Amino acid sequence: MAGKFNNKFFLGTKGKMTQVFDEAGNVAAATIIYAAPMTVTQVKTADKDGYTGVQVGTGMRKEKNLSGAVKGHLKDLGSFMYLRESREVAGAAEMKRGDKIELSVFVPGDVVEVSSTSKGKGFQGVVKRHGFKGGPRSHGQKNKERAPGSIGGGGRAGGRVVKGMRMAGRMGGDRVTVRNLKVLQVDPSSNTLLISGAIPGRPGTLVEVRG
Repeated sequence: MAGKFNNKFFLGTKGKMTQVFDEAGNVAAATIIYAAPMTVTQVKTADKDGYTGVQVGTGMRKEKNLSGAVKGHLKDLGSFMYLRESREVAGAAEMKRGDKIELSVFVPGDVVEVSSTSKGKGFQGVVKRHGFKGGPRSHGQKNKERAPGSIGGGGRAGGRVVKGMRMAGRMGGDRVTVRNLKVLQVDPSSNTLLISGAIPGRPGTLVEVRG
C-alpha cells in the first residue's frame, strides 16, 4: 500500500454520513470529515532524531487543561486538542515549526486509508461479538439461544480452555483502519472532506487520513 500513496497525512473529526451525486447522477454513500488546518509543532530530522517526520497539532482546548510539559512544548503555537506525529508527510524536511498544512493537499479522486477508534460497546456475548449462530429455536429451548456452547473438555488440551477461544467480553474501542476509500469532495473554505463509504467511530471521533 505504501507505493500507492503520495505521503499525504491529515487529522480531522468524524461527522455524519450523507449522499453524494456524481456528474452521471450516480449516488454514493459518504462520510463527512471536519478537518481544520494543522499546525506543525515539531519537525523530526534524521541527524537529530534518526528519522524524518512531522508532529502536528489540531483542535483547540483550554490552556488550563494542558500539562506543564505540553505547555512548554507548544509555547506560543496554541492549545491543541490533539497532537500526532507522522513520517508520511510530503516535504517534511523543508517544513518549519509553526507552518500550516491545509486541507487542499487532497484532491477528489485520491485513494486514502482512514484510521480511527471504533465505537465502544461494552461487555457483549458471543453472538454479537463474534457472530455466533446461537442455539436452535426449537421447542424445549428456553433461555440458551445465545449461549456460547461448549468451550473445552477432557478431550482437548487436557480439559483446559485453549488460548484464543472466542468468548464473551469487551467489544469495540479498537483502532481500526479502512483502506481503499476515495476522496469525493474537498472544501477548504468550510474545512470539510467527503470520503466514500463508512469509517469507524462515532461522530466527533479523531480520524487520521493518509493518502
